[in-house]
Amino acid sequence: MLNKKSVDDINVKGKKVLVRCDFNVPLIDGKITDENRLVAALPTIKKLIADGGKVILCSHLGKPKGEPVPELSLAPVAARLSELLGQEVKFAADREVVGPNAKAAVDVMKDGEVILLENTRYRIEETKNGEAFSKDLASLCDVFVNDAFGTAHRAHCSNVGVTQFVDTAVVGYLMQKEIDFLGNAVNNPERPFVAILGGAKVSSKISVIENLLDKVDTLIIGGGMSYTFSKAMGGNVGKSLLEEDYCQYALDMLKKAEEKGVKLLLPVDNVIADDFSNDANTQVVLRGEIPDGWEGLDIGPETEKIFCDAVQDAKTVVWNGPMGCFEMPNFAHGTEAVAKALADTDATTIIGGGDSAAAVNQLGYGDKMTHISTGGGASLEFLEGKELPGVAAANDK
Repeated sequence: MLNKKSVDDINVKGKKVLVRCDFNVPLIDGKITDENRLVAALPTIKKLIADGGKVILCSHLGKPKGEPVPELSLAPVAARLSELLGQEVKFAADREVVGPNAKAAVDVMKDGEVILLENTRYRIEETKNGEAFSKDLASLCDVFVNDAFGTAHRAHCSNVGVTQFVDTAVVGYLMQKEIDFLGNAVNNPERPFVAILGGAKVSSKISVIENLLDKVDTLIIGGGMSYTFSKAMGGNVGKSLLEEDYCQYALDMLKKAEEKGVKLLLPVDNVIADDFSNDANTQVVLRGEIPDGWEGLDIGPETEKIFCDAVQDAKTVVWNGPMGCFEMPNFAHGTEAVAKALADTDATTIIGGGDSAAAVNQLGYGDKMTHISTGGGASLEFLEGKELPGVAAANDK
């Protein structure tokens, strides 16, 4: 079990608190087009304000690669956060992030005030975890709070390096939730425990499949990666997504599942199309019977029933990766069926970031899930059973 100190375990009254948030939001012409990440950060920020801390926020945005790129400035975030919090968030515009503006602003802060530093990736050291920038960040604060799960799988200055130069490093509410659900639910799940994996490639989910086969009661595989299994079992997959190099691996996994007594469910039928487009001609065929020139773009109706039945009595379900090309309405049916089945179950339902999170929200089932992870890459590494640097760096209870 991961047991980290959180913002509830410390008292920040009168202290300077540096908070690493995930404000990596989409910007078009300086306007924030999706503010979910800002809203998600508010509980931790409000808690620190209420406790009388001097709150210094920091985050990266996009990939400026160590250059001060004006269109990747966090200035619009400071403006919007001021509105969301109902109090001023002062923006410290320093191209070196911790510069004269930031230092001056921090020096005169009163308890409960908030400032936001410039994009941490304006500094070339950030992504290399260089000591100079870590020390600069630490010099501003007494306490460090990491609430940015999206970058927890990377060891950067603003989430890992800085912790070497502060006495107190804890996690915020968002990080705590990710640890509770993704970290601990997977390692100590209420059973039956079902995992659903989709998405395009077997290769990107190898470690996840291996780790979960040691933990789950049922493993469901859909999406593009299922065609590699289908081919491995001697079927025809037409021009569906296929990783020839992983066919033997797929057979090994089927064998491992059998040895462990894990139910491994694969599609029994597929919705196929004669072109990769929403308007293509479609038909439903049995697994492994996809004619040449056609490709599988979704799971079929029989598969939907089997997959949905499998989650009905589950107590814990983790889902990462869509069942088909859900971006095209005609091939979103399988993904939607699974989302609906999860919405209807009493199980703890955990959506592992990335495309599955987008699909669940887009299809309108977001509020029916117990937890939707805020990190794509980070949630995958948690599901692989890896230690995440950003989590490890926080103080243990």
